[in-house]
Amino acid sequence: MQLIEKYAKENEIPIIQKESLKFIENLINEKKIKNILEIGSAIGYSAIKMALVSDEIKVLTLEKDETRFIEAKKNIEKMKLCDRITILNVDAKEFILDEQFDLIFIDAAKSSNLYFFEKYKKNLKQNGIIITDNINFHNLKEEEIENKNLKRMVKKTREYREFLIANEEFETVFIEIGDGLSISQRRG
Repeated sequence: MQLIEKYAKENEIPIIQKESLKFIENLINEKKIKNILEIGSAIGYSAIKMALVSDEIKVLTLEKDETRFIEAKKNIEKMKLCDRITILNVDAKEFILDEQFDLIFIDAAKSSNLYFFEKYKKNLKQNGIIITDNINFHNLKEEEIENKNLKRMVKKTREYREFLIANEEFETVFIEIGDGLSISQRRG
């Protein structure tokens, strides 16, 4: 895992922060989660770490960037987890999926969080949870940002938080560790 972390740092590939990952690993254990959908593989780091929580866990992870997909596939193979982690080189916006999951982990383009939540909530088992990473987006404020793309991402992240707070179908708690996590579960 240290080699994957080193590669991510050297190549400026964002991977989940350790304290956020630890929280998710504990939640997976506590809720006895067995199957996970991850939207946004990057280089496979979080999929590998989640799969390592228990031998019973299966992960389906989606990555649209071909270079990152290839690197993630190599990392999954090195960790001998090909039987428990399936990685697909697809655009999660266009991918169609019927399977149901205990956990959906959204860690892709921040501007698409709302889209992914709405699209994939049908793939969540009744008592399942949706976790979104980087919900605070480095605590940046729109009015402090010059770069239009960055400003747009911060705005989209804020709008996503507002959507989660107002959502009547799901109850969401925000965990202030790492760059922030949201944990959403269907009401009732």
